[in-house]
Order: sequence, then structure tokens, then C-alpha cells
Amino acid sequence: MSDVVIDRRRARGDASRRVILESATDLASVEGLDGLTIGRLAESSGMSKSSIATLFGGKEGLQLAAVQAAAEIFREAVVDPARELPRGVSRLAKLLRSALDYSRNRVFTGGCFFAATAADMDSKPGPVRDAVRGWLRDWYGYLEAQVRFAAEAGEIQADAATVRRLAFELIALDNEANARSLLTGEEAPYEIAAVAMRERLLAVGADEADLAPLASAE
Repeated sequence: MSDVVIDRRRARGDASRRVILESATDLASVEGLDGLTIGRLAESSGMSKSSIATLFGGKEGLQLAAVQAAAEIFREAVVDPARELPRGVSRLAKLLRSALDYSRNRVFTGGCFFAATAADMDSKPGPVRDAVRGWLRDWYGYLEAQVRFAAEAGEIQADAATVRRLAFELIALDNEANARSLLTGEEAPYEIAAVAMRERLLAVGADEADLAPLASAE
């Protein structure tokens, strides 16, 4: 078999995988990872069960691939834009605004993929829960690191305990905005959260100019 034929088949497989995972991540954000089965995904994506099984091997393989795909989407939508700014309050503010917009813009129909799937998987031990939990730990740790960098640069006044508490509060505001908007169908929770984030950072000495992303809706 020629290399050209192999490359074409691989390209078709990659394209099918992308289409399936786009549908899988969106479906899981609404119905949870536990409801993400090959049969259910075949219905929503229009792909055959055999094609999905060939690409992912089974339900668990599909679920793990969906978590990985959702993590990549989150990184591109939230983390990468903030990395264009230097470490400190300006990057932190951009990160927080991007996190709010990721939910508000309904990148996934069910809002934040990981908020939805964490609630679905928290009492179900196994590799899928481990993957979701591992991502959440990484995200929480990353946001806390941005708060710590701002403190180390002297841009906010916060000792180690305050850094941990502040990061917790900022994440809680983001999560509540996501949950309340999904429940009410309103966008107001995102701006309420943005104002609260801004006020909390001002309270620890942040420069107002660095908080521009949180000042108003983009």
C-alpha cells in the first residue's frame, strides 16, 4: 500500500475524529460524561457506531478523548489569550475575563464543560473521574500561580494564605456565574462576577489600569 493512500486514510480518520469529538464534548456538557455512549453519540453526530468504536475503542476511551479535547479547547479560549500579557495582574485579569467569556459565549451548549462533568463524575471512581479531577487541579493551580506571581511582583499585597484564599474566591465567582447563567438564561451573572473580581483585586492593591478586562463586557 502506497504512502499516499495511507496518508489519505489517516487524514480521513483525523477529520472524523475531530467531528466526533466536537459533538462529544458538546453533548457531555449537557448530558454529562456518564451519558456519553457510542450509541448516543452516533445519534447526535450522524456517524456510525462502528466508526466511533473503531476510533475510540469503547465508552471509556471516548470519554477520555472528550476530556482531552475539551481541555485543549479551554486552553485555546482561556489560557492562551492571557499568556500574551506579562505575568501579574494584567494577565490575571485577562485570564478571568476569558474564563467568564468561555462560559458566556457558550463554547459548549452546557456552559463550562468541566463544571458540568465534575458534577457528573465526582462520585464515580475510575480513569474518567481521574482525568476530570486532574484537569481541575491543573486549572486551579494555574490560576493560583497567576495570583502568586502578581503578589511576588508587588502588584498586589498578599501573603501565601491570602493568595490561596483569593484564588479560591475568584474561581468560586467564575463557577457561580456559569451555574447561575445556565439556570436563569441570563448574562447578568457574568458582569456581576466580573465586578466582584475587580473589587476583590482592588482591595488587595491592584492597579485599576491593569484590571481593564474586568471593567466592562467585551
